[in-house]
Amino acid sequence: MTVAEQTAYKSPLHKMTQTTSTCLWNDSASLHELKYSIEHGAVGATCNPVIVLGVIKKELKTWKERINALAKEHPTATEDQIAWQLVREVSIQAANVLEPVFREHKGKNGRLSIQTDPRLFRDSQAIVEQAVEFSKLAVNMIVKIPATAAGILAIEEATYRGVSINATVSFTLPQAVAVAEAVERGLKRRQVEGLEIASMGPVCTIMVGRLDDWLKVLVEKNNIAIDPGYLEWAGVSVFKKTYRLFHERGYRTRLLSAAFRNHMHWSEFIGGDVVISPPYSWQLRFNASDIEVRPRIQEPVREEIEFELSKKFADFRCASTAHGLSVEEFDSFAPTRRTLRQFISACHELDSVVRDVLIPDPDVA
Repeated sequence: MTVAEQTAYKSPLHKMTQTTSTCLWNDSASLHELKYSIEHGAVGATCNPVIVLGVIKKELKTWKERINALAKEHPTATEDQIAWQLVREVSIQAANVLEPVFREHKGKNGRLSIQTDPRLFRDSQAIVEQAVEFSKLAVNMIVKIPATAAGILAIEEATYRGVSINATVSFTLPQAVAVAEAVERGLKRRQVEGLEIASMGPVCTIMVGRLDDWLKVLVEKNNIAIDPGYLEWAGVSVFKKTYRLFHERGYRTRLLSAAFRNHMHWSEFIGGDVVISPPYSWQLRFNASDIEVRPRIQEPVREEIEFELSKKFADFRCASTAHGLSVEEFDSFAPTRRTLRQFISACHELDSVVRDVLIPDPDVA
C-alpha cells in the first residue's frame, strides 16, 4: 500500500471492509481477538466447539472460577451440561460486544454465530429446538446448523421460526444450494403468514480449506500426480461457482468463507457481497502482507486448474457441480465426516476440561 493508503486504512482487511461490499467476521469468540478484529473492520464473529475449547484453555484461570461457580449453582449438572453453559456464556459475551454493530447494520451484520451441538447432526427436531433456544440468548445471535440431511430440514424450520441461520459443515456447491433453497422455503412460509423477515441475516459457510485438505489426503492415499499448487484452488473454485449461482438465482443467503489455508481464501473473494471469516492468526498475517486489495470474486479459476482437478478427483466433481451430491449423500461426503468427528471430539475434550476442574486428578501434582 502507498503511504496515503496506509494513513487512510489501518490494514489490508480494513481497506477491504471500507472500499468493497465484502465483510469481515472474526473466527473466534475470544474478546481480545474480537476487539482487534473490530478495530480492523470486522462486523461479526463465528464460534464452534473447537473455538470455545481454545478460548477456555487460553483463559482457564478465569473460566475455572466460573466452572466451579456453575457447579455450585447446579449441583446435579453433568460435565456436559456445564460445558454447554460455557459455550452459551462465551457466545453471549462476544454477542454483547457486537450488538452496536448489529443495531447499525439492522441485522445483516453484527451477529455472533453459536453452533448447535454437532452430535445432533442426524436429528432435525433436536437441532431446531436447540437453534430456537440459542437464538434467544442475545438479540444478535445467528445459529450454526450443519448442512447434513437432517440439518437441511432443520434449516427450513428454524428459518420459519425466525432464527437467522449460518449453515456449517458445508464444503460443496450442492450443499450450499440445498441450504439456500431451505432458507427460501422458510422465509416464504414466514411471508405468507405476515411474519417479519427484514431483520434476518441468513448465511451459508463454505469451509474452503477443508475441501483442499481432503484432496491432499487423496493425493497421498491414491498416489495421484498433480501440480501441488492446483490443490490450493479447489475450495476457491467451489466458492466462486456458488457465488455466481447464488447471484443468478437471487438467493437471500450470503456466502461465508471459512477454514483458511492460504491467502486466496480471502483475496480471491474480495469484491463479493460475502463474508470472510479468518481466525485471528490469519488476520495478523493478512494485515502484515502486501497483498493488493482489489476485487477478484468475478475472476474465474484458470481452466487448466479446473480441468486437472475435475479429471483426477471425483470428489471435486461432486463438490463443484450443482447436482454432484444428493441431500442423502451429504452425511457420507468425506469432508463432512472428518469435520463432524473433529467438532464432536472438541465437545468431548471440553467436557474433560470441565471434569478436570470438578474432579482434579489426584495423581497430578
